[in-house]
Amino acid sequence: MKRYCLTLDLINDDSLIAEYEEHHHKVWPEILESITTSGILQMEIYRFKNRLFMIMEVSDEFSFEKKAAMDAGNAKVQEWEDLMWKYQQALPGAKPGEKWMLMDSIFQLKHDWSY
Repeated sequence: MKRYCLTLDLINDDSLIAEYEEHHHKVWPEILESITTSGILQMEIYRFKNRLFMIMEVSDEFSFEKKAAMDAGNAKVQEWEDLMWKYQQALPGAKPGEKWMLMDSIFQLKHDWSY
């Protein structure tokens, strides 16, 4: 199993941020199905002000290319993505159309609990 961490900014507007969170309290069933059928096993999104942080744990079969191809062919996912873009803004350095940006791991604390 692999873990990926991604980040994205929201438009810095309290009412838009509240709407965005409300959408995520009732994610459309088609979106949840799209996530799980792509090989994403767990997903969490955290927010600090207008900065989002996503943690994904994925199966060995998961790939971002496969997920993008699946999403491109799914009208409901495209509708969701268009709606979410109302609230989101690209990070500095993102290419046109890029949303969630993959983060690099720079530190991991691992314990050896065997004594």
